Amino acid sequence: MKTFRLRLRGGERERGSLSLEAVMLFPALIMVLLLVVAFGRVTSSHNAVDTAARNAARAASLERNGGAASSAGQATANRVLGQQGLRCNSTSVSISTGGFSARIGERASTTVTVTCVVNLSDIALPGLPGAKTLTGSFTSPIDSYRQRG
Repeated sequence: MKTFRLRLRGGERERGSLSLEAVMLFPALIMVLLLVVAFGRVTSSHNAVDTAARNAARAASLERNGGAASSAGQATANRVLGQQGLRCNSTSVSISTGGFSARIGERASTTVTVTCVVNLSDIALPGLPGAKTLTGSFTSPIDSYRQRG
């Protein structure tokens, strides 16, 4: 009978330790989860910015002059960012149109750089910046034998 009583008392000493361990582990698990969410948001946002730059460069390279290329690239970048569901605090689209002044038969290209500032302040993770600037750039060749204006 004494053996049974000792075992019972030994079990009582560990009573509640599981709840204490859970309370100590819970904040760490939440922080890891928030870190995964932040990493996922930055990664998907970076992919959206790269896609916008690639599509905008392609749209710009199909135009016949620098003005039309600039308009087409800007519109395409904004449309793609909207389709991707990316909300930027600020957006900048830079399009190089110098290739449109090259003579027919010369190699030329246009480069589009899209910059987007993504808001991260809604992820309540200590040490995480409130916003992250993402930049994507892509160069697309202009048809060497297409008439340019």
